[in-house]
Amino acid sequence: MPRAEPRRVVLLRHGRTAHNASGVIQGQLDTPLDDTGRRQAEVVGRVLAATPPAVLLSSDLSRAADTAAAIGRAAGVEPVLDARLRELHLGSWQGLTSEEARERFPAQWADWRAGRDTPRGGGETYRQAGDRAATCVREHLDAVPPGGVLLAVTHGGTARAALGVLLELEPASWGRLAPLGNTCFSTLVEAPWGWRLERHGAGTGPLTGAPDGAVDLGAPPAASPDDEPVR
Repeated sequence: MPRAEPRRVVLLRHGRTAHNASGVIQGQLDTPLDDTGRRQAEVVGRVLAATPPAVLLSSDLSRAADTAAAIGRAAGVEPVLDARLRELHLGSWQGLTSEEARERFPAQWADWRAGRDTPRGGGETYRQAGDRAATCVREHLDAVPPGGVLLAVTHGGTARAALGVLLELEPASWGRLAPLGNTCFSTLVEAPWGWRLERHGAGTGPLTGAPDGAVDLGAPPAASPDDEPVR
């Protein structure tokens, strides 16, 4: 009996916002796409339409929902909005630059920079966000046929966390997954032992250098590539 074609899960980060461009921490603030972000959404929509997803999911925050709408128009698929794909809630860090967050919450900042999954600003942890997003993906997989694709439009921190959960990685190692740039994506493919990372950080831009929006620390995009994105 021939083996069924594997299914794929694609986690894609939304297009750019003004906060991404200026380095303001967004979390679950409902920040719209800027002009660049809208162009990015149209471009990635045309690229992904070559392999239309069987299921198109999206965070209900407008920057993700509008990115998903552009993809849906190009691919002929209606997006399904789900709040479980939202970015991490970062509480009182939201709306600050990274420098402001470091000055106002030095203990939380130090914990986070040391690799501890602290609930920044009284919000949630990466693990909590990863669990909710992975649960959302798993619930919709039954609607994906063999060889089909589930595409989830989400956010940088949530995408990384969901990858960590679906790949069954230890949370302490999730920081080794580079942050996604705006409208960049990661692809998981089914394997006999579970999910396997097939692509990470793919997009429509150059193959070298950090993709647009991959570092959004509260400094302009020229920040050090070693900086950890705050989201």
